[in-house]
Amino acid sequence: MTKTLLVIILGIATPLFSISQNKDLNYFIDNSVNNNPIITQFQNLILANDLDSQLIVAGNKLQITGNGNAYYAPVLNGYGYDEAITNGQQLSALAAITKQINNKRNLGLQFKGLQLQKDSLNILSAISQQDIKKAIVNQYIITYGDQLQLDFNDEVINLLTNEEAILKKLAQQNVYKQADYLSFQVTLQQQQLTRNQLLVQYKNNYATLNYLAGIIDTTIATLNPPDILLAKNFDKDHSPFFLNYKIDSLRILNQRSIIDVGYRPKINLFADAGYQSSFILTPYKNFGYNVGINLSIPIYDGHQKQLQYSKLNIAERTREKQKEFFSNQFQQQIQKLQQQLNDLENLSGPINQQINYLQTLIEVNGKLLETGDIKITDYVLALNNYITSKNLIVQNKVARYLVIYQLNYWSLKQ
Repeated sequence: MTKTLLVIILGIATPLFSISQNKDLNYFIDNSVNNNPIITQFQNLILANDLDSQLIVAGNKLQITGNGNAYYAPVLNGYGYDEAITNGQQLSALAAITKQINNKRNLGLQFKGLQLQKDSLNILSAISQQDIKKAIVNQYIITYGDQLQLDFNDEVINLLTNEEAILKKLAQQNVYKQADYLSFQVTLQQQQLTRNQLLVQYKNNYATLNYLAGIIDTTIATLNPPDILLAKNFDKDHSPFFLNYKIDSLRILNQRSIIDVGYRPKINLFADAGYQSSFILTPYKNFGYNVGINLSIPIYDGHQKQLQYSKLNIAERTREKQKEFFSNQFQQQIQKLQQQLNDLENLSGPINQQINYLQTLIEVNGKLLETGDIKITDYVLALNNYITSKNLIVQNKVARYLVIYQLNYWSLKQ
């Protein structure tokens, strides 16, 4: 092997992640939740919901308004507005007070509607956080898988580098043919190229992980194994995915009650005080006040109430169908993921057994290689089988992590 190739291999075999401290899954999850504007949007919508409640309270209090009016309707040569109607001119400055009474039921329904809206926002916020975490966890697991493959490739390169130094001497001693030695070098270089490709892939996936988490950082750190434990309790009654359907049902019932209240008689008290004058007679005495009561009773509106009920009935049927469909999908998804997890766990045993066998074979062949008692092609074949099995282990581990978190995604509770 040339001195240049040795320098390249030793340089790349230097630990890749020694320049930065380890990072774990929670680091990226916390950053993604804190940096994502969707979470802030939901928080602000909830704050706005509280303000809407205060607006309802304020709107039901005494309302005082100031009204001013001044006009002049001239009559010239007998032409003009009828003074019996306009009084010719008028000046008014009034303070009016209004208050709706017997409104407790209506207020309660409005507050109930806002509370349901707030509950729905909390649920949607929780689901959005879960979706954000899912994207981070999936990307973290994929990137961690790249890291495992890089670590394994470094081990293989170190192993091949050590064997290459021995084979070079044996080739010089004519124990192995020069062509066999060069074939071994090609295997080493191919493994190095594979490692470089994995490094590019890892850097890209790591950058994507930072991007999803909203982290501005170009350094690369070692990723700790994802701390993901399988959740086994999938409680529909406390799942936000199902609670949202319950809230929709309560919202429809509340809207039905609001329609009922809208057809009840409405009573308003009003009063005003101030100055109002036409300046025809004793304008200096036109200060006064008045009080009154207003009663509004719905009699006939073209059956709008029944039509609104019909719309709500349609909405309820739609909600029930959507819930039924989602419930079936939920159950199917859980069963499918559990089956996938069982298959992956059943697969890991045979792969590990094969790895143990191949490791022993590599060790034995390595000793035989150093004494010239085995063909280099046989050693390379055993090594390729070992690499393939190791890659299967990494793929199986990554797939298992992904399936576990997909199961955990549906275990969210509110």
